[in-house]
Amino acid sequence: MIHRYLVAAAIFGAAASPLSAQSVKAGIDAWQRADYSAAVAIWRPLAEKGDADAAFNLGQAYRLGRGVPTNLAAAKAWFERAANQGHVDAQTTLGLLLFQNGDQAAGLKWLKAAAEQGEPRALLVYGTALFNGDGVTQDQVLGYAYVSWAAAQGLAPAKKTLGELDKLMSVADRKKGLAIAMSKVKGMSAPTSKLKFRPPAAKSAKPTKPVQVATAKPAKPVQVATAKPAPAPAPAATPPAAVSGAWRIQLGAFSQRGSAQALFRKLSDRSALAGRQAYYIPVGAITRLQVGPFASRAAAQAACDALKQACFPVATK
Repeated sequence: MIHRYLVAAAIFGAAASPLSAQSVKAGIDAWQRADYSAAVAIWRPLAEKGDADAAFNLGQAYRLGRGVPTNLAAAKAWFERAANQGHVDAQTTLGLLLFQNGDQAAGLKWLKAAAEQGEPRALLVYGTALFNGDGVTQDQVLGYAYVSWAAAQGLAPAKKTLGELDKLMSVADRKKGLAIAMSKVKGMSAPTSKLKFRPPAAKSAKPTKPVQVATAKPAKPVQVATAKPAPAPAPAATPPAAVSGAWRIQLGAFSQRGSAQALFRKLSDRSALAGRQAYYIPVGAITRLQVGPFASRAAAQAACDALKQACFPVATK
């Protein structure tokens, strides 16, 4: 079994170790002393000889610009070396890095590999992509399974996302997803197999109709570890005429705000939406697309019917 010593972007406590030991741990000790150049000097020959932990740590050094100049291309190359050896943290970090730089397909490939090994951040990102059909074939039940698995490990963004999915999915589908998650966990290591999954409630937290989730490419990647609150709701376009009312229509729930914006651009010239504007409502890791206002529930429903787009009325007061 390979003993894993991983570098994180956090403050370490000081610990002394002779650099002559030339081990991954010796590099960690140098890193903890903020002697980043020494850490890199120790890890580089080990990484070149095929040590996955050293390769991952060297990639982190290039990503963070510690001990070496910041170089994302070099970081990617070292992460790939480690990821190809099954290094879960390297697969996750590489997947998120690729995703962030617009290579969604390659990013999701590595995130899927890490998710299958139970890495919570990868489970959340890949599960959300499955639910929305972003870059992969849409499978909401399997997406729910992955997000449930991440939430069971205590990942706070996953718990918030799971709460949103509970509102969007039927109890039957949630039970199917939970069963898939538990079956995947069953054959894994003892600590993972003892995870406690939250059983689906008998009823959805908020009664809704099924929501059709758009499959447009996201403008920006999901960032799980350092996710920031989405911007406050803002109109996407100036309405041609003043309208008022306490109702909107909800057109979808998206892992990326860019996907919601793309759908509104597609539909904004429809007569049913004349004089209305888009609202992007951040809820956990999901952005809801709502359009309004409408004077009444009946008017909102009529707009949904005219659009021939899966949507439903929502009250704003």
